[in-house]
Amino acid sequence: MKFTLSWLKDHLETEASLEDICERLTAIGLEVEDVDDKAAYKPFVIAKILTAEKHPEADRLKVLAVDAGDGKPVQIVCGAPNARAGMIGALARPGTYVPGIDVTLSVGKIRGVESHGMMCSEKELNISDDHNGIIDLPEDAPVGTSFASYAGLDDPVIEINLTPNRPDCTSVFGIARDLAASGLGTLKAPKAPAFKVEGETPVEVKLELEDHLCPGFAYRLVRGVKNGPSPKWMQQRLLSIGLRPISALVDVTNYMTFDQGRPMHVFDADKVKGALVVRRAKEGEEILALDTRTYKLNPNNVVIADDNGPESIGGIMGGEHSGCDENTVNVLIESALWDPINIAKTGRAHGIITDARYRFERGVDPEYMVPGLERTTELVLEMCGGVAAEKRVVGYKGLEKKVVDFPYAEVKRLTGLTVSNEESRQILTALGFEILSGDETYAKVSVPSWRPDVDGKADLVEEVMRVHGVDNIKPEPLPPTGSVNAKILTTLQIRTRTARRALASRGMLEAVTWSFIPAEHAALFGGGQPSLKLVNPIAADMSDMRPSLLPGLLTAAQRNADRGFGDVAIFEVSGTYEGDTPDTQRRVAGGVRRGTASIAGAGRMWSNGAKGGGKPVDVFDAKADALAVLEACGIPVGNVQIEQGGPEWYHPGRSGTIKAGPKVILGTFGEFHPKTLEALDISGTLCGFEIYLDALPEPKKKATRTKPALELSPFQMVKRDFAFVVEKAIEAGAIIKAATSADRKLISGVNVFDIFEGASVGEGKKSVAIEVLIQPADKTLTDEDFDALTKKIVGNVEKSTGGTLRA
Repeated sequence: MKFTLSWLKDHLETEASLEDICERLTAIGLEVEDVDDKAAYKPFVIAKILTAEKHPEADRLKVLAVDAGDGKPVQIVCGAPNARAGMIGALARPGTYVPGIDVTLSVGKIRGVESHGMMCSEKELNISDDHNGIIDLPEDAPVGTSFASYAGLDDPVIEINLTPNRPDCTSVFGIARDLAASGLGTLKAPKAPAFKVEGETPVEVKLELEDHLCPGFAYRLVRGVKNGPSPKWMQQRLLSIGLRPISALVDVTNYMTFDQGRPMHVFDADKVKGALVVRRAKEGEEILALDTRTYKLNPNNVVIADDNGPESIGGIMGGEHSGCDENTVNVLIESALWDPINIAKTGRAHGIITDARYRFERGVDPEYMVPGLERTTELVLEMCGGVAAEKRVVGYKGLEKKVVDFPYAEVKRLTGLTVSNEESRQILTALGFEILSGDETYAKVSVPSWRPDVDGKADLVEEVMRVHGVDNIKPEPLPPTGSVNAKILTTLQIRTRTARRALASRGMLEAVTWSFIPAEHAALFGGGQPSLKLVNPIAADMSDMRPSLLPGLLTAAQRNADRGFGDVAIFEVSGTYEGDTPDTQRRVAGGVRRGTASIAGAGRMWSNGAKGGGKPVDVFDAKADALAVLEACGIPVGNVQIEQGGPEWYHPGRSGTIKAGPKVILGTFGEFHPKTLEALDISGTLCGFEIYLDALPEPKKKATRTKPALELSPFQMVKRDFAFVVEKAIEAGAIIKAATSADRKLISGVNVFDIFEGASVGEGKKSVAIEVLIQPADKTLTDEDFDALTKKIVGNVEKSTGGTLRA
């Protein structure tokens, strides 16, 4: 939002300096982004041409003797056709930067004649596009004085960065109101427009759409206007904020947009055929807009149409057909209200960015719809003449103002500021709020029509805080919450970080994949529910929230393989989504290995067989990664249960499920099913895992940094081998569990070292050989002790699995 200092002072009576104003604007939340103090125009002075002689070497050039008021004429070579003796214009001396041509002048020779500066045109000073001749000032222009001061070019321009919740400050008047409320001057009350009204406005306006899309439409006919250039003061203000003056009628609407935050539109009434109808556009309708572009419309767009078709995209841009030009005699002035959301969607869909859209999509003051029409009419009559007809208002039913309960104590509670109740009331009243009732503890506050962003008591606290002064909040240290070594992070946060470190230490690289995946991928991994589909996806192949980390990791691994990096080990610790409620979002550690990227390393090696090929990853690599995460998170891996088989995206015979009890699933792992890889268009050998960090049981012991005492047995470990013949369907894990439970104090570990199948063990049978590690703790075991332990181990295995000790 740009405005000039003099423009601001049209609405604010103040003696504050430019620096003070900018400082206060930032202090009350209207951050100043840039200030152009117009210092670049200071070197230009008003000068008089004493003589104008023909250049000896060029027919179109003249040699001028110019007096800049110091009695020392300077010689200037000029090519302007209107340069003549006695003429008064703007002089730029050597060393002056000329903004219109982006040149810093120096003494030079033109066709052999020295030139000590230049006489400037309006285009060279960015006053207008006129470059046909140099500036021609009146005879009474004070020679030797500042041209910028004389022409009003020394008016500083301030640019503020508005947040979307402040539509009231998209106008110079609104900014002045905020400054006045902060004590930096007095707000000038706007004068009520006064003009004569004759006759009625004959044009009918019909609202043929939902009320919220166009809550109101005010308009008036002005007959007999003469549309020419707008006054110089208006042109200068529009130019200073980057707008090009077009004509009086158009410039008035642009001026009202910035001065009052009220976008207006003018139709050439003689080009309007029949009634104006505000409706949804028809599919495929087109409009040639004022920016000379043709837009193809659809029913999501609201238009103002007549018998000829759409004449304006409501609230965004008018049409070329009904636009005003120098031949306009009768003008129809429109002041309407539009739905902010529809305006934003339409503007975004068609890529149209206008000052009107900027304001309507943030919310304009509905109560200023009619006063805005009156003020615009007054300006049109002043600049273009004519006779105003009676205004007409369609659809508007008035605004029911919001009323907010405001406990004064909330200011102290939310901000730490001590503000008296009286000061709070004064601040709110100065900002336009109305105190309806209350006592010394609270007030009922009516919200003004221009503040759609204020909904609750916290919003009122913000108003009091920013005007009272955010700088008045004294910094205070946070109160101590406990001892220095107290736990700060939650268990889930700690486990998230621990899982990342554990997987990185195993040679895996962390990946960050999208939380949105294609619907086909989501369905493959147990997702695809309607509740997890995005309403407005950023791309067609990012339509669903991911139910698993594996689809993103698998496609990332394939992208690496496509680029020549086939041996990839990547992981991610992030969220997955089983539903659209907070309790169905999970924290998961997942990983994928491809090719030969095992924990031992990737690639070919001379020791890997005769051909030197690397060993492909398999289910056991995935299992080791999953157990490493559990172990890092403090879960005793010796106590978990591992069952064969997993979700359907894994190979049924090469996958497993990790459980803590019969119902609590801690994770899954395995090699991926060929059909899953085919559906994802992925090739190669891949395995992966997922551990559900939020499903891990809380640690039983209090977290401590103190390591337990190292206890080493003075007695030598003994190993005993057993081979059991069991049914093929019996899992080796069941044998390990049964053997371990024989004596948990003595048995420190059980490992499977051989599996044999053949006719010698019987059809449908297999032999599983295990190594039992026996670690005495308090005495050397005797033969009798070993015999008793052996009988217990064999008995447990026979009872649990039905197997027999192999002879």
